[in-house]
Amino acid sequence: MTNRRRRPQATRHRTKTQKEPIFPKLWAAFRRVYVDQIIKAYRINPHRFWTIFVVALITATLINWPTSEHSEVDAGDSMRVININPNGDASTSDPETIDGEQSDANTEISEPVLAPAAQPRDPWKRYTVESGDNLSKMFYRAGLSDRDVYLFTNQGGDINDFTNLNIGNEIWFDIQDGQLVQAKLVYDQLNYLIASPSATDIDAYDVEHVTLTPDIIYESAEAIITDSLFMSATRVGISERLTMELANIFGWDIDFALDIRENDTFKVVYEKLYLNGEYIGDGDIVAASFGNRGRHLEAVRYTNRNGDTAYHAPDGRSMRKAFLRTPVDFARISSHFNLSRRHPVLHTVRAHKGTDYAAPRGTPIRAAGDGRVEFAGVRGGWGNVVIIQHGEQYKTLYAHQQRFARGIRAGARVSQGQIIGYVGSSGLATGPHLHYEFYVNGAVRNPVTVELPEAEPISEGELAHFQAQTAGLLAMLNDGGVLQSSSELGGQ
Repeated sequence: MTNRRRRPQATRHRTKTQKEPIFPKLWAAFRRVYVDQIIKAYRINPHRFWTIFVVALITATLINWPTSEHSEVDAGDSMRVININPNGDASTSDPETIDGEQSDANTEISEPVLAPAAQPRDPWKRYTVESGDNLSKMFYRAGLSDRDVYLFTNQGGDINDFTNLNIGNEIWFDIQDGQLVQAKLVYDQLNYLIASPSATDIDAYDVEHVTLTPDIIYESAEAIITDSLFMSATRVGISERLTMELANIFGWDIDFALDIRENDTFKVVYEKLYLNGEYIGDGDIVAASFGNRGRHLEAVRYTNRNGDTAYHAPDGRSMRKAFLRTPVDFARISSHFNLSRRHPVLHTVRAHKGTDYAAPRGTPIRAAGDGRVEFAGVRGGWGNVVIIQHGEQYKTLYAHQQRFARGIRAGARVSQGQIIGYVGSSGLATGPHLHYEFYVNGAVRNPVTVELPEAEPISEGELAHFQAQTAGLLAMLNDGGVLQSSSELGGQ
């Protein structure tokens, strides 16, 4: 018996199918979509059909019409290739002559199209210090590791200044191939710290403190107070910071919570700072005047030969007194000095031996003068109170505080204007305010009217230098003259 080879099961019943040609299907679809529609449009309105056809033909012709004689290309012309040599020369050649054959001498040479020059790479990446940031977080944000932080700070010394970060500071990193090359800690537009690779130690950095010197232009502004000091100053372009500085200059002579009146006047001469021709902000007030309740006060800024800067009257007297007139900025007097006042809580006649300054809770309280803290704690109806002894003759008291400033405790030394606490309502108080008392030789005095001792004036030996340095400022303050630079002040 002969064995027959059986076909695989999968192919045993396969039948060959006949494919239909695709062209008739495409033609039928094209005819249904386009040809039939065109014929239908022609049959409906032959005149409209030919109008549309002619307009379409003319439009297509105009769109494709050549715009210049150079648009027509002779089919017999060969393609030209522009060769740009390293020296910048250009030549053309046909494709058949690229291998070295010279092009015809009369061949027109096109202008070479040069690629734009590459822009220099800015190596610095800038990051702003935010709340909760430290050096490790700043390195991580820049793509560096904790190991990079360790290697950066391992040498100690001035490099550790990079760890003292404040909110708003900027750290700039120069990172190449994943490695830190330079770091810059920018404090402000004029001061920064930069760490660069040491020339003597490959693993160390040299740290440089850089202070830029801006160009200074002096400008003046003046106003009449019609509502408040701040609003009147803002209207003439004086910033809030300069307004506070103005109040501090005259704060020993004028109580800005009590003495300001409508139609009071003021004028300031202040610095405008420029760096590389760009305005970067205001500097300090260099001269100022204030007209208040019939008084006219003037002050100029002066730096003595020891480098100490202060404000003085034109005759050399110091604007600074031994004590501030008010220990809270721009507070409102809610209760005056009155030895026969009825207490608002106890409802009994009890001497009010100080002045109450109403202010928002948390407003800073400043030491009225240099001295030593005699007491800082809770005492009866005063609540949280600080008592400061100023030499042998004077003493001041600050009561009803919300809390004390850091470091304020018995025995601590404080300087005039230093923050010692914050306004609150501790003790017997109906609302947030500061109760302030002033003592002379143990006897209580009215803080608003007491005669305050003055600070030391300009010495006789330096008075001539003072007058020479401040003459230009006083001229601008009184006459409205314009000083373009500090050189016109005789080097100040």
